[in-house]
Amino acid sequence: MRRILLSATLVATLSCGETQREGEPLPALAPNPFITHLYTADPSARVWDDGRLYLYPSHDIDPPRGCDLMDKYHVFSTDDLLHWTDHGQIVEAADVPWGRKPSLADGATFMWAPDCIRKNGRYYFYFPHPSDDPWNSNWRIGIAVSDRPASGFTVLDHWLEGLGDDNFAMIDPNIFVDDDGQAYFYYGGGGRCAGARLHENMTELAEPLTFMTGLNDFHEAAWVFKRNGTYYLTYADNHTENGRGANRMRYAVSNKPLGPWAGKGVFLGSTSCDTSHGSVVEYKGEWYVFYHSSDLSGGRGNLRSVCVDRLGFNEDGTIRTVRQTR
Repeated sequence: MRRILLSATLVATLSCGETQREGEPLPALAPNPFITHLYTADPSARVWDDGRLYLYPSHDIDPPRGCDLMDKYHVFSTDDLLHWTDHGQIVEAADVPWGRKPSLADGATFMWAPDCIRKNGRYYFYFPHPSDDPWNSNWRIGIAVSDRPASGFTVLDHWLEGLGDDNFAMIDPNIFVDDDGQAYFYYGGGGRCAGARLHENMTELAEPLTFMTGLNDFHEAAWVFKRNGTYYLTYADNHTENGRGANRMRYAVSNKPLGPWAGKGVFLGSTSCDTSHGSVVEYKGEWYVFYHSSDLSGGRGNLRSVCVDRLGFNEDGTIRTVRQTR
């Protein structure tokens, strides 16, 4: 376990906040990117019963070679969004009994954007991984289970059941648990996003997939949360600038967890990275968006690092444009 101590702080402006009481300063945030000893991306932020915020990102391996060389998931946590603890590695490609095995020629590990959820007193860690070649047509969603949020995970000997056979580019699992305890699964890529109710056992779908409608320019990275009775689905779009990828984060809203959705626009602009992937979470009365950039690596290869900024809402529930801090 590694404690990450940060000497500098950045305090977001009041205009980005939503719940601050008059006369109270907003809590300080760590400078972005806030994890610097590893390259991390695709952050999934969760708050558990112990009062800590946990982060489940992917891991870009240095020296870089592209997105096929991602592996060895770590878990991080904080109780103040300023000091972060690295709890160490929980899962790697070698742990996946059904996974595509990297050859000596390619070494590709393909452990992409994960998510984690607590249900029935256990922690379920979901991750995309191909089962065979061609890898982009054989994506599966693996599951590792533990009784603890940051250690002790065991990969199941089967992937999430019920996804069907059309798995081309279907990645980025996300789990949302509604107020009634019903869990929903979402994933997608290549312009398609799908979701369904999860079975109580959390390892199979309880119904056929529904493909989401109303998502403008969907690319990947679905994330669902609920606020004041409204369901929000955030995702990365296909935006480009100057001939290169410069994905942004968009969002849509619905009065049902599986839509139909109404697109609302961009709330997080492009970063220094050509990809975008994030999560939204409420912690201690404030809302935050986690995402990644390439600031730390200077754009070297595919080395990304996770960031966090405050998220604000207008009175009508629309999301304010995020001011990215560095």
